Amino acid sequence: MAKILFVVSGADRWTLADGTAHPTGFWAEEAVVPYRAFTDAGHEVVVATPGGVVPTVDRGSLAPEVNGGQEGADEVTAGLEAFEELRRPVALEDVDPDAYDAVFYPGGHGPMEDLAVDPASGRLLARALASGKPLGVVCHGPAALLAATGPDGGNVFAGYRLTGFTNAEEAQAGLADKAEWLLQDRLVALGADFQEGEPWAPFIITDRNLITGQNPASSAPLATELLNRLG
Repeated sequence: MAKILFVVSGADRWTLADGTAHPTGFWAEEAVVPYRAFTDAGHEVVVATPGGVVPTVDRGSLAPEVNGGQEGADEVTAGLEAFEELRRPVALEDVDPDAYDAVFYPGGHGPMEDLAVDPASGRLLARALASGKPLGVVCHGPAALLAATGPDGGNVFAGYRLTGFTNAEEAQAGLADKAEWLLQDRLVALGADFQEGEPWAPFIITDRNLITGQNPASSAPLATELLNRLG
């Protein structure tokens, strides 16, 4: 049995370019689907958040229209209720990444607010990357990569092939023109080799021990790839 660390945003809002707060949190599917895959395979999951706060689910991620209908929405909601570890997270600042066999970051706009500038998360990501252990990051989760600075002052993910929520998807979601910055732009600026699939379609990229997914639909194939790496 492996021990997998879920690093989840503690933010419940995303500050837009005009200073207004857009309600957000983590995206339900991106937490529920991998959690179910990992625990069904017999692995242990531990949730960590900045300060150990109980994370907030983005209410929009529970709507039928983003879950393929009411049945899908009900299934995701039931999955959240079964995900007991979300209600008793540990403090990210106290986590020893060496105690885990893999690390996973779900998305939602929450990471754009807190994990993108969180030094504890940045240090953990740098250590996870250097360890060679599987590191999975999906959708807006790659915002956390922005905080992963190496000893030379550069970002440790510079030069890595990766993906994340695209500018096209943000525009189609209606938030691109309201955002202070866009995830794809920032990942390109740090020196990552950003790969873009079709909007909303499953798309994952692997580079060494880093596995990234573009959007909510990518959470299932990402979880499968991470499980394959665990053996």
